[in-house]
Amino acid sequence: QVQLVESGGGVVQPGGSLRLSCRNSRTTSGVSEMGWYRQVAGKYRELVAILPWDREPEYQNSVKGRFHVARDGAEDSIYLQMTNLQPADTGTYYCYLDRLLAGRTWGQGTQVTVSS
Repeated sequence: QVQLVESGGGVVQPGGSLRLSCRNSRTTSGVSEMGWYRQVAGKYRELVAILPWDREPEYQNSVKGRFHVARDGAEDSIYLQMTNLQPADTGTYYCYLDRLLAGRTWGQGTQVTVSS
């Protein structure tokens, strides 16, 4: 019932910007939240930003003021606008979708590399 399609990763220099998109390609009921995590090889997956449907977004401290998460107009679609990217932001970014009483579904991940 959920299939997340991510796009927008790439290679960017420090100080640059990228926009990641995540779309649920199927019709789904009971969606309560979407958001983004990231993971570097050998490390735990860490929260980047969450977007509950009923309250304001929340961010990891290291990305506050640089990243912005919002709904993308279409149902069950969000984007993550990332500015002033730094090498520490490098990683695989995973979108997720939560449904009431049905748990979490993850996207396939999209790679972001920040390097000069």
